Amino acid sequence: MTGTTINIMTATPSDIVTSTGSPLLLDVRTAAEYEDSHIHGAVLHPLSDLNPGRVKELAASHAQCFLICGSGGRARQAYDRLKDSGIQNLRVLEGGMRAWEASGNPTIKGRKTISLERQVRIAAGSLVLVGVILGYTTSDSFFVLSGLIGAGLIFAGITDTCGMGMMLAKMPWNRKSGGSSCATR
Repeated sequence: MTGTTINIMTATPSDIVTSTGSPLLLDVRTAAEYEDSHIHGAVLHPLSDLNPGRVKELAASHAQCFLICGSGGRARQAYDRLKDSGIQNLRVLEGGMRAWEASGNPTIKGRKTISLERQVRIAAGSLVLVGVILGYTTSDSFFVLSGLIGAGLIFAGITDTCGMGMMLAKMPWNRKSGGSSCATR
């Protein structure tokens, strides 16, 4: 297994609400997801562009740094990348934005977008379907495409990393400027 830290410090939505001082809320989702919905004061720094040095600079003036994503997976990956950079009190929002919103906490809503997870499902399903159709109508060799996508999904499930998701995160529709971003400053 790659990139999984056993002792990740986590936080609940109420931990963020009751935190003292001014914590750094670091949103590691795509710009499109951030634009759709984010926590007031959260700074956008997509996982695909994660810069530990820049995050350390931002975190220096905050007592705590909370990592936020859609459900917790990408925030855990960010934690793994940032843990050795010297950032103190680094914590992952367990359950991500889904948990934040389910707790009834306020969010800033923008234009609705398709989440990165849904984009991956749509792309993977489309490629499998194309492979099957072309395999039956053109050449048996196209069945390999469906097999490769299946293998990629298994690998993504086992390692909690998704190459297709990382590629989709770099697409223009996922890189729209959604507001405060430390990746571009």
